[in-house]
Amino acid sequence: MSDNKVQIFDTTLRDGEQVPGCKLNTEQKLVIAEQLDNLGVDIIEAGFPVSSPGDFKSVEEISKLVKNATVCGLTRSVENDIKVAAEALKYAKTPRIHTGIGTSESHIKFKFKSNQDDIIERAVKAVSYAKSFVEDVEFYAEDAGRTDNAYLARVCEAVIKAGATVLNIPDTTGYCLPSEYGAKIKYLKENVKGIDKAILSCHCHNDLGLATANSIEGVINGARQIECTINGIGERAGNTALEEVVMILRQHPHLNLDTNINSEMLYGLSQLVSDSMGIYTQPNKAIVGANAFAHSSGIHQDGVIKNRETYEIIDPKDVGVTESAIVLTARSGRAALAYRAKNVGYELTKLQLDEIYASFLEFADKKKEIDDNDIHKIIESSRLYKEITSA
Repeated sequence: MSDNKVQIFDTTLRDGEQVPGCKLNTEQKLVIAEQLDNLGVDIIEAGFPVSSPGDFKSVEEISKLVKNATVCGLTRSVENDIKVAAEALKYAKTPRIHTGIGTSESHIKFKFKSNQDDIIERAVKAVSYAKSFVEDVEFYAEDAGRTDNAYLARVCEAVIKAGATVLNIPDTTGYCLPSEYGAKIKYLKENVKGIDKAILSCHCHNDLGLATANSIEGVINGARQIECTINGIGERAGNTALEEVVMILRQHPHLNLDTNINSEMLYGLSQLVSDSMGIYTQPNKAIVGANAFAHSSGIHQDGVIKNRETYEIIDPKDVGVTESAIVLTARSGRAALAYRAKNVGYELTKLQLDEIYASFLEFADKKKEIDDNDIHKIIESSRLYKEITSA
């Protein structure tokens, strides 16, 4: 793999589906999986096979369907989990088993009632067993964000020796600051023997709103895989948003990092996932929100009408949005009104615009948003209507 290529590991169908009320059936998962494959994601985490017969079936059917991406199944560091995952993945062209265990002091003490050496032993055993089924084994050190770096390095070194090809360093609770998470990745790159044999992966949660920032800091410091979901859906406050990291890397070419993602599919896939899961995407969501390319402030509208780049750093078409939206509200200026009026057939002179604008503001103060029908009403009720339409 090229050193400047960041692999996109999509977990919409596994971590994303853990959102309460967002359960998908197998048919829905297959539709989304096919689109993720077309999008260009490198790995599709299709589910947690041992968790239910339905999830096993979904992973098995996705394995048959996917043509390009690696298909991955999640497990705990439990032999039966791993065996069942291997069975579900048997039809995949390129299968991956994703196994692991908690490594933070909190997890070791309270969740496992164990000790550091025992956790390493269990991690090595799980990876070795997974390796007996598939070549590609990813290990997750759950709660790595709160794990002591020196101990985390010991864990990573041990599982690499056992055959792990990818090391997932999750900020499971979304606790880390970007500087802390980046430093953790850098520490592992510099202190784990055999690190050149494995890919470091970022799996960041959004509890403090830092998932995307942490993932970007991770790849800047040497990670080469980002685990993410469409629309940033996932446990609690969600995961790193796929569309955000893809476009950040694309908009900052000086980082010399990019992905294989066909970005023009992002908006459509966002809508598909939102509709399938019945989960509302906030209007101001970066990249794919309804307002991501909408302008209602008069100052912004004037700039965008003159040159889109004054207030937009991304061409909407690059993410599958047809065009920017000029939204008319009481905060809009003359330039926006003239632009929208022209779109519905009225070429206004400066003097005509001044008079129509006064009527527009009165109308806009009574209504949140002015649509095309409202523009017609405003102009038709003006004393200048005949003059405007006869021009």
